[in-house]
Amino acid sequence: MLIGLLTAVAASICYGTGSVLQAVGSRKSARREAAAGLTTQHGGPSLSSTAKAAMTWEFAVGTILDFVGFGLGALAARTLPLFLSQTVISANLVITAVLSVKLLGIRLTRAEWTSIGVVCSALVLLATAAGPEGSGHTPIATHWWLLAVSLLLMVGGTVVVRLLGARAAILAGLLSGLGFGALGVGVRVLNGVDPFDPRALSADPALYAILVAGVGGMYLHTVALQIGSVNGATAALVVGETVLPGMVGVLWLGDASRPGLAWMAVLGFVLAVAGAVAVAWFGAPEGEPEPVGDEPRQLARVG
Repeated sequence: MLIGLLTAVAASICYGTGSVLQAVGSRKSARREAAAGLTTQHGGPSLSSTAKAAMTWEFAVGTILDFVGFGLGALAARTLPLFLSQTVISANLVITAVLSVKLLGIRLTRAEWTSIGVVCSALVLLATAAGPEGSGHTPIATHWWLLAVSLLLMVGGTVVVRLLGARAAILAGLLSGLGFGALGVGVRVLNGVDPFDPRALSADPALYAILVAGVGGMYLHTVALQIGSVNGATAALVVGETVLPGMVGVLWLGDASRPGLAWMAVLGFVLAVAGAVAVAWFGAPEGEPEPVGDEPRQLARVG
């Protein structure tokens, strides 16, 4: 349990730091593309601006940290109940908020700091109440359903986000979180990992659900960072990647709390989600941040 918790915390730090670095790179690219008039007809970022965002050094370093976080998060998902591992990993919201003060010049309000404190308190409750993780063994039909749902969320979500344009920041963050949540479930149920069996691994639909959800989730997260509040987008992501896998873990994978502490696990889970939603709500409007590098002082939204 302790090793799993430490792994989840390390993953959280990697993801939180990566999110802010990606936000810096994404917004530099978005401002340049917006100035050149290269946005969609709905005011959202073009595919060109999203691709160029990925070419900035900040985004590249953030992506590397995401991959490291993914590896650590996968290990945590295999050793902890999903409602605990995903929630701890989602605490990268705290890292994101604190670093955004320094790197994006965002000033957090008292309400935002209070919401972050609620999330941290909820994590303590969850860690105290968590029991052993379930087996993760599920029928192969479940793996096919996971792949189908991942495709629907990522492909359908991308279409909707592009139609909504600049109004889709929170939705894009939520969809990216659902993608990362599906990824966590896929890692948990994946066949051919222990013991390692390449044939079973490559034949498992959960492997392809992981790829679809991971790539789609990263793309939608990049879009969310380009057009909305970094804290709001990350908080929406937290809700998506926490609620879905947490429910799946309890209902289908056998995750459970310690005897007599189910109430504490439920309370911690609800507070964690509520705190994340509060950060999304209070963090939606951003003031004028400090300049980033040689960029203009005004951190304008695309469109």
